[in-house]
Amino acid sequence: MQRVEAIVNVAGGRVESGAAEELEALVAEFGIAVHVASVEPKKIETAVRHAVSADPDLVVVLAGDGTARLAAQLCGAHGPLVASLPGGTMNVLPNALYNGLSWREALKASLSDGRIRPVAGGVVDGQAFYVAAILGAPALWAPAREAVRNMELKAAWDKARHALSHAFSRKLHFSLDDGPELKAEALAVMCPMVSRACEDETAFEAAALDPRGAADAFRLGVNMLRGEWRSDPAVLADRCLRAHAWARRPVPCILDGEMHVLGRRVEIEFKPTAFRALVPAGETNPNHGPSTSASGPESASTR
Repeated sequence: MQRVEAIVNVAGGRVESGAAEELEALVAEFGIAVHVASVEPKKIETAVRHAVSADPDLVVVLAGDGTARLAAQLCGAHGPLVASLPGGTMNVLPNALYNGLSWREALKASLSDGRIRPVAGGVVDGQAFYVAAILGAPALWAPAREAVRNMELKAAWDKARHALSHAFSRKLHFSLDDGPELKAEALAVMCPMVSRACEDETAFEAAALDPRGAADAFRLGVNMLRGEWRSDPAVLADRCLRAHAWARRPVPCILDGEMHVLGRRVEIEFKPTAFRALVPAGETNPNHGPSTSASGPESASTR
């Protein structure tokens, strides 16, 4: 590995003062040429696009979930390697890749003894995701959760009331591959990186969540905390390569932790190799075991 382009969001939820300089020094310790762009949120997309277009060996992102998704999507299966480090609030993709390591630990371990991990993902209406897409009324809880994190309590209450008003009332119609039409409260489409049902990494795991009322929703929540949600009677789970969903109104959706509103008809497609991540050689995915055996990565020194 010879060249690294790094992007640091100075306003990121877990980006401390001086993080850009620290990241630059850490990479330089390995004798690798590095350029770090330390930017405000409004300039982050331009910085990511510029970094990828420079065609480095590795693009490092210390920012939030939206920036992590953008970098992975732009690099794709044949572009630079990606290291999406936890610099945001939720850090959905970084946590899936690095299992809770700090950004310093993840980057140092990846550079000192890293492996290339091909990451499967999906595309929904032209937007990529690599962990999970959640479609339907439960996605409306995301804005309320973010408002609580930001201590915007009145806004959180208003958004929670909005979500509650649509609970159990907005059915989502969907079909998996060429299967029959079904309907549920929500459809969660999980990528292999976080699915125990897709250890061969060749398909999505789709779970239809259909609690019929508050009691069902409470039981489902408890079972999810226990890791027993697949056996809950309110859940229908299956593998698929494609999903089609539609509703009477625009479909709310969470893509890797970020809220979006899609059209009334949604197509989801599986991508067996969406991008290539640089991860520590011995890092263990809680769903699949060590990355070296889960996806057969190459040495990080090759490209």
